[in-house]
Amino acid sequence: MKIPLSWLKSYVDVPDSLTPGQISEALVSLGFEVEEMRALDDVTGPLVIGRVVQVEELTDFKKPIRWVQVDVGDGDDEDEANPETRGVICGATNFNEGDLVVVALPGAVLPGGFAISARKTYGRTSNGMICSARELGLGEDHTGILVLPSGEASPGDDAAPLLGLDDTVIDLEITPDRGYAMSVRGLARELACSFETTLVDPAAIAVPGAEGEAHNVHIEDQLGCSRFVVRRVTGLDPTSPTPWFIRRRLMLSGIRSISLAVDVTNYVMLETGQPMHAFDTSSIKGNLVVRRALPGEKLSTLDDVDRALDPDDIVISDDTGPISLAGVMGGASTEVRSDSTDILLEAAVWDPASIARAVRRHKLPSEASKRFERSVDPALAPTAAELAAKLLREHGEARIQPGRTDVGRPELPGPVTMAIDLPDRVAGINYPRGVTARRLSQIGCNVEVTTTEAGRAAVIATPPTWRPDLTRPADLVEEVLRLEGYHTIPSVLPTAPAGRGLTATQRRRRAVSRTLADVGYVEVNPMTFVSPEIWDQFGLEADDVRRQTVKVINPLEAERNEMATTLLPGLLEALARNVSRGIRDVSLFHVGQVVLPKAQQVPVPSVAVDQRPTDAEIATLKAALPQQPVHVAVVLTGNRQRPGWWGKGEPATWADAVQAAHDVAAAAGVELTVRAGSLMPWHPGRCAELRVGDWPVGHAGELHPKVIEALGLPKRTCAMELDLDALPIQKHRPAPLVSPYPPVLLDLALVIDSSVPVAEVAEALRSGGGDLLEDLQLFDVYTGEQVGEGKRSLAYSLRFRAADRTLTSEEASAAKQAALAVVSERFGATLR
Repeated sequence: MKIPLSWLKSYVDVPDSLTPGQISEALVSLGFEVEEMRALDDVTGPLVIGRVVQVEELTDFKKPIRWVQVDVGDGDDEDEANPETRGVICGATNFNEGDLVVVALPGAVLPGGFAISARKTYGRTSNGMICSARELGLGEDHTGILVLPSGEASPGDDAAPLLGLDDTVIDLEITPDRGYAMSVRGLARELACSFETTLVDPAAIAVPGAEGEAHNVHIEDQLGCSRFVVRRVTGLDPTSPTPWFIRRRLMLSGIRSISLAVDVTNYVMLETGQPMHAFDTSSIKGNLVVRRALPGEKLSTLDDVDRALDPDDIVISDDTGPISLAGVMGGASTEVRSDSTDILLEAAVWDPASIARAVRRHKLPSEASKRFERSVDPALAPTAAELAAKLLREHGEARIQPGRTDVGRPELPGPVTMAIDLPDRVAGINYPRGVTARRLSQIGCNVEVTTTEAGRAAVIATPPTWRPDLTRPADLVEEVLRLEGYHTIPSVLPTAPAGRGLTATQRRRRAVSRTLADVGYVEVNPMTFVSPEIWDQFGLEADDVRRQTVKVINPLEAERNEMATTLLPGLLEALARNVSRGIRDVSLFHVGQVVLPKAQQVPVPSVAVDQRPTDAEIATLKAALPQQPVHVAVVLTGNRQRPGWWGKGEPATWADAVQAAHDVAAAAGVELTVRAGSLMPWHPGRCAELRVGDWPVGHAGELHPKVIEALGLPKRTCAMELDLDALPIQKHRPAPLVSPYPPVLLDLALVIDSSVPVAEVAEALRSGGGDLLEDLQLFDVYTGEQVGEGKRSLAYSLRFRAADRTLTSEEASAAKQAALAVVSERFGATLR
């Protein structure tokens, strides 16, 4: 919401010594978010008032161009017949001879560094520029130049004072619970509280009693409309211009001036916070009825759009049907026209939820709906109608009719009882005596100090009508702390209890993340919601358990309405996005939860919110939750080692994905065994099943070519996913023993059937080598005529070492032979 500070200062006595920046800081300390502070003083040089003397239409150009003679009162022109005029080229057509305009003379600099000089254009020398509101920094309206009301100034006068270019416009973001602040009245009250100064309430006017009804109104839907007020004025001069002070304030607040009647309703809305609507009384047929729309009804709104109404929409109707979409926008059939003299002013209180739904349904946000969504003061409607009627009488020669319609019974806030020292206990501060009662009184509460049955002092605060958000003691505490200043609350870190720290699961998760980062993977946090189409792209069978997902009732994206049962969709999407941005070598990892629905879903119980759930209810809620184990996954493509002066790069292969699994297991303190596996979306011949003991915990390898094609991934993209929660927690991990004795290095080349997995060969060698075999590495694989068809040669490097002595070559050779014997017995391997 944009508001000029001069408007606020007209109702609150702000010290002159305060700068706009200090006022902005005060609003921030009160809990408002200041989006922007824009000073209007960025216009320099001669800026004067001019009167249009003569307009010549230049017809030799494709667009409208006018040669305008403007009286700027300087007597400095080459035109001897009329020495007090300047010739200016202008493309706007919204002004006529005799109008007052704002002229920037040569030497002026407008906002944005736009310098004005005399220049030849369209065959004429333009000696200045006639300005629009946007060119002067007063607003966004650029449909025409700014035309001032006659009598406001004289030609040659300095335009800066009239335009108020010493002002500052503040743009605030108002939270949904503080609708009262979307007005000058509400913000002025907040500043008065902050600076401990006086407030002039613009709504504090005498509202005379109603002498009959202004128009017959019936409210059918009491839930949708709690109050409806109507005031009628007649004899309005439709040609009366809107006063400049109203136009200027509306302009700086981002609202375009339309006509006196419409401008007055917008002005009262911004000043008091009560949205209003003006009907052309002669266009209303019969009585007004407030109701929900009927099926099939339509309404042509003020923006000339025919809208199909929903039965949930609240409408104002007459005998012809709906004439206004309540709280959102009026209808075109009863709009105030250029010849309207009989005006019906409406101020109502609408149900916030109904208005919010209508706005979203019709995609029709408005300044009025923004306020109704946040709740308006139910006591303000008669005052707002009276203010608007008086302004029309003052500036449009209208006559206020004696009748006023006021129907409905709005619900007013009830009293709230709070211990008087509760703000002190919440903030941990001993506030001075009387602070609680004083601060609550400042925001408009009727405060009564009393004593509870337990003998403790308490306050009974009845919130003002404009604060429906104050319903419980916690709300009152927030108001006291807010006005006293959150910065006065001490920041003290609580002392951590001794003997506590991260759980074993948390330590393992951190160790896994650090390990993967250390070996070159980059952590990402991809989207956890997936589309059902991903399972087809993964090539999963119809009965694959990963297709059984938890549906999201209100998804962020309509097509992503399922919770992921695997981390791979999000990771592969991130990999594809990086590749599309030109990054060819990508290694990503993610540690996060997957959501696995239970075979028999437990219904979610309905739990009351006014008290703590019982233990049985908490147990039922937990039982209704799906399983959410923590997985770790990696994806990689391109080179694992980049090429450079040191040599060629090494492309990422399925072996790197398997190694990532081993790294994770090592960080978790467990040992993985690897078996040949087959599971989509992995390549059936390049997929490893990861096991802890006999229990499978994940898979790693190269993705299936069809999956790569379906997802648009680079060829030979690899991935690994492992159920981290399935790994046993090692609570007591012994420190590794480092032998001080030298190793014995031996090589072993075996000829074995090609069908035997390498992992099983390695396990057999470890089994036979015993405790002396410290490590083994496969360093060569050979197939060819020398080993025979269906055979392959596997060459291993074996490292033997004893922990308590220097190992002899005889002992190492014996351990090597024992390893050979085991692999020969299991798989028929022979020494090459």
